[in-house]
Amino acid sequence: MAESIIELHNVNIYQGNNLVLQDVNLTVNKGEFVYLVGKTGTGKSSLLKTLYGELELKEGQATVAGFNLRDLDWKKVPYLRRNLGVVFQDFQLLTDRNVNDNLKFVLKATGWTDVKLMDEKIMDVLDKVGLKAKGFKMPFELSGGEQQRIDIARALLNSPKLILADEPTGNLDPETSDEIMSLLVSICKDYNTTIVMASHDYIVVQKFPARMIRTERGRVIDNASITIE
Repeated sequence: MAESIIELHNVNIYQGNNLVLQDVNLTVNKGEFVYLVGKTGTGKSSLLKTLYGELELKEGQATVAGFNLRDLDWKKVPYLRRNLGVVFQDFQLLTDRNVNDNLKFVLKATGWTDVKLMDEKIMDVLDKVGLKAKGFKMPFELSGGEQQRIDIARALLNSPKLILADEPTGNLDPETSDEIMSLLVSICKDYNTTIVMASHDYIVVQKFPARMIRTERGRVIDNASITIE
């Protein structure tokens, strides 16, 4: 029996009072790679924000990495996020400190206290993304592709069951996009980590095929086909 990491049943997703997605039913299993596609404004980001606890779930039932989203209050959100990694399009690195200190900031914020263990973990995730020698660099000294790799390293810090990636190749050139996609696919395979990736880049989706979920007209369509509108 496959272990499910995301389970949504009859879920309605709101932005404020505005119903964005209705009657969402979705199961994503451990180790799956899933694309979330759809036009801008069709609810991709709202769905991701619901999954990592930024948008409150008001209607329907949902569990993510073992957490019931209907029971989620502000005290429980940090515990949910310890089981998740989130990768952003615009990297969101802290510009006033080097790579090591960016990663250490996240570890401290999620409850790590042992300096030696933190240093070991930072070396481990930088090694996984191929940037072991870049720990003392400031973000502005890194290329866009390197910054995105650091963002992925940050997402790996707490050995997450699930990585949510919001347009991770959106600001990158095609060659760098391919490198980042290869890295994400290998993380999925090598560590049995579930990855849900929002994208509007159909070239990437065609090069690295996987299950597709589409947001369209207030609905979520599973196993969608790759039609470009």
